[in-house]
Amino acid sequence: MTDTTPHSVPSSAARWRALFGVWLVYACFGAMMASIAPLLPEIRRDLGIGSTMMGFIMGAWPLVYVFVAIPAGMVLDRIGTRAGLFVAALVIALSGVLRATADGAGDLLVAVAIFGLGGPLVSTGAPKLIANLFEGPARGTAMGVYVTGPAIGGIVALSLTHPVILPLAGDWRGVMLIYAGAAAASGLAWLGLGRGVRGSTGKSTQPMSLSSVKTLLREPAVLMLLGAAVGIFYINHGLNNWLPSILRAAGMEPGQAGRWAAIPTLVGLVAALTLPRFATPARRLPILAGLFAVAFVTSLVLLLGSGPVLLAGLTLQGFARGTMITIAMLILVDRPEVPPDRVGLAGGLFFSAAEIGGMLGPFSFGLLLDATGSFSAPLLTLAAISAVMVALTLWLRRLHP
Repeated sequence: MTDTTPHSVPSSAARWRALFGVWLVYACFGAMMASIAPLLPEIRRDLGIGSTMMGFIMGAWPLVYVFVAIPAGMVLDRIGTRAGLFVAALVIALSGVLRATADGAGDLLVAVAIFGLGGPLVSTGAPKLIANLFEGPARGTAMGVYVTGPAIGGIVALSLTHPVILPLAGDWRGVMLIYAGAAAASGLAWLGLGRGVRGSTGKSTQPMSLSSVKTLLREPAVLMLLGAAVGIFYINHGLNNWLPSILRAAGMEPGQAGRWAAIPTLVGLVAALTLPRFATPARRLPILAGLFAVAFVTSLVLLLGSGPVLLAGLTLQGFARGTMITIAMLILVDRPEVPPDRVGLAGGLFFSAAEIGGMLGPFSFGLLLDATGSFSAPLLTLAAISAVMVALTLWLRRLHP
């Protein structure tokens, strides 16, 4: 039997303590994920990397993720989240060390790609932990809390790299080493905070096979959610990696661009803590369609807006980016076709599909930037993707009212 019942958890305090542990690992995941964006011009200048190649490098870890996510979900269902998240933290730290020692585009590509080996263990392990430890409205709250981890990590990387961390580190390589040390420390903290919480083990005694994958993929709603995941990550990863550069191209100084680029992440943090609790099953699909509509509008604002209009657009963008993934995951884990001992596998499928968009987002931004010389084409493409996602979500609601 899988330890998924509330009785397998000693106390409410133990559940939230374990959640804080996974939050620490996820925060370091977010910091490492966003670490290149504020230093993009410095890294490109130091290593002599063009826009298209840089876009490919930033999309390398999502590409690895696509192939690793499903096996990672199976591994988590077998060994449990405690061991899996510790391994993930060490892999994230290794990626940071290798980034700091990169001597060219090839080295940096390998360093970033290795990050894709640890990422799936974190992003599938966190919802698995929550599904095992929390029920009812508390599950939505816990989902919102864990999503703030990468958001806060991203805020630190975007807003503090230039004014605080870079002067302390000396150069961009030192910054990567600082983030690597934080990731390793978070893994050790997780081992302590998750100790004694049987639900954090979350092991399954059921055999894992391709038939388990096929069973989930026979459900039309699951397939449509995988399509939505592609769109969500195209939007999020494209902007996570290129927003500081977009703002610097519009005339902002590096520090100012970093602070403004952190606005969507900061707003997303607040949204992730509030909206999921009110996203009851009947409301989730309409809410998701509305969030995609907001992403469509704010993509055009980035293209045309300035001053207060741009500030409003970044604020609304953060509201959408901060909650789309949470709402989609809530829809998935609450499906009756996804039992508790298959949440890890379902999460692996979800994020495997999602990271196709996670790879295409930053890569297409760089490719279109090289081809056109401006960010107009990438942002128009982003708006088109958002419009398609609105239609897909409304279709899903019509099929599954």
